[in-house]
Amino acid sequence: MNGGPSAPARGGLAAAWARLAERERRLVLLAASVLGLALIWLLAVSPALRTLRQAEPQRAALAAQAEPLQRLRAEAQALQALPRLGHDEALRALEASVRQRLGSSAQLSVVGERAQLVLRQASAEALAQWLADARANARANTVEARLTRAGDQAPGAPVLWNGTLSLALP
Repeated sequence: MNGGPSAPARGGLAAAWARLAERERRLVLLAASVLGLALIWLLAVSPALRTLRQAEPQRAALAAQAEPLQRLRAEAQALQALPRLGHDEALRALEASVRQRLGSSAQLSVVGERAQLVLRQASAEALAQWLADARANARANTVEARLTRAGDQAPGAPVLWNGTLSLALP
């Protein structure tokens, strides 16, 4: 039995190796070692080092992305921990926040479990504060918002909103 199709090739390589002088054999081994080390570097070490260099900036970017989510999670847990409000209590809290935050720029009407807020020239800051109050104090969730920016305003002037917000009451 012969050693397969590679047996003649191995025999030819062995014969060529035997014909080389000792110095040439060392040079061939050195060249093969350098080539082997270069392949190991290119295929194993270099990609691993690149990954290590990129890991810290990627971790920092992911941590920055996770921070707002952690704040939202904490806020959601705080809202869940609050005692449940009855419909009447939620409605009183909502009406009080409309009077306090939005004043005459808003009108609130309630039908069943839904409240509708009509805005006329309401400032963006007051609206944002009112939404936070409505969510935290009245446990009201915005179901629908149809807002438009009020008229042409000069640059740097406060932003004003017109429109309606529909909220679900507890």
